Amino acid sequence: MKSKMIFGFHAVTARLRHEASSVEEIYIDAARHDRRMQDLLAAAKAANVRIIHADEQRLHNMVGTHRHQGVVAKAGELSLARNLDELLDAIEGPPLLLLLDGITDPHNLGACLRVADGAGAHAVIAPKDRAVGLNATAAKVASGAAETVPYITVTNLARTMRDLKERDIWLFGTADDADKTLYQTDFKGSAAIVMGSEGEGMRRLTRENCDALISIPMFGAVESLNVSVASGVCLFEARRQRIASA
Repeated sequence: MKSKMIFGFHAVTARLRHEASSVEEIYIDAARHDRRMQDLLAAAKAANVRIIHADEQRLHNMVGTHRHQGVVAKAGELSLARNLDELLDAIEGPPLLLLLDGITDPHNLGACLRVADGAGAHAVIAPKDRAVGLNATAAKVASGAAETVPYITVTNLARTMRDLKERDIWLFGTADDADKTLYQTDFKGSAAIVMGSEGEGMRRLTRENCDALISIPMFGAVESLNVSVASGVCLFEARRQRIASA
């Protein structure tokens, strides 16, 4: 099984809670003795995970950042669906998906995964090109959601969108110039919400393959929202409608 490094209290604790057997060992800052570290050590001990003491510099060298919070875990890949057909075949009820086009900042990706998990989206889908991968920074920002929400990368996003249409999944692209708002949109059926990059928005082919364009009405001085915030607004509106109709 291929291993990777995950870091930060949220990400490591979530992995221990979700699939402790995949955690091979945890490296901790030997200088930290606070309650948060003690709670993590207790969870690791209960899961029989090996603990290795390290200094701050070693932890930095392992993950390439000082934002590790004094905890780094070596863990195997989870058995989440990594194939779109596999994912869709396993979903019961109408799918709720988030498609990201041109998101290159790992902090934005991590935050999108976090809101996708919170809203109960079944997966986040993104192209392999012009997009950030699910690296350690994205996983840390996701605060455990990278362990629960499948992140599926595809070679051709436009072709994938056409494949989703063949499965009767409606594609809602977000655009400031859309005539219809998300509050005028029915998300209760099979739906995929498509987000473009901040500034440039969706690429032309991505936009053309959407079934409908929707906007988030803005009432203040700012013209747009961060992509993860916009994703959260749309996904939770979809979830609200599904709860109300249940």
